[in-house]
Amino acid sequence: MTIPEDLTGRLLVAAPEIEDGIFCRSVVLVLHHGSDGAQGVVLNKPLEAEVEAILPGWGAVATLPAMVFQGGPVQMDSALGLVSLGDLPPADSRLRRLFGSIGLVDLDSDPQVISGQVCAVRIFAGYAGWSANQLEGEIVAGSWYVVEREPADAFAAGTDLWRAVLARQPGPLAFVAAYPADPGLN
Repeated sequence: MTIPEDLTGRLLVAAPEIEDGIFCRSVVLVLHHGSDGAQGVVLNKPLEAEVEAILPGWGAVATLPAMVFQGGPVQMDSALGLVSLGDLPPADSRLRRLFGSIGLVDLDSDPQVISGQVCAVRIFAGYAGWSANQLEGEIVAGSWYVVEREPADAFAAGTDLWRAVLARQPGPLAFVAAYPADPGLN
């Protein structure tokens, strides 16, 4: 298997063999990938916490559902604000473009000032992280499928993103979308 040199901006889709924990049927947006390792956020694991209850003011600008999503198992006590910036360069230093239209927002900012400068906002508790070469090893072992993202993936409303991303893939990978949650019942 050939692994792209830079996975930044791509999706990692968990193989069905990951059967428990945060990564079970997860879709991870890779925010950074380099020789020092990789970081990303799990896009499809909403928590039972409303954004407004955790970060007052941000609930009104958060993309629906306005819930905090579990970004991964690392630093669950911290929050990360993912935004869609559109095509224009950020007009505010509290916004930082990562790739394409995707960026980060400083959550200490005034949400009402930021809201007019972004197309979408999603709040994550924690993130997913891999040390140098760890993610590459997991991909080679078959734990992750690496696929291209579509613009709406980062702010998808449902938890069925795993199935939707797989179903749109070409060839045999699309069949993985029909993999039952409990293969023993098949």
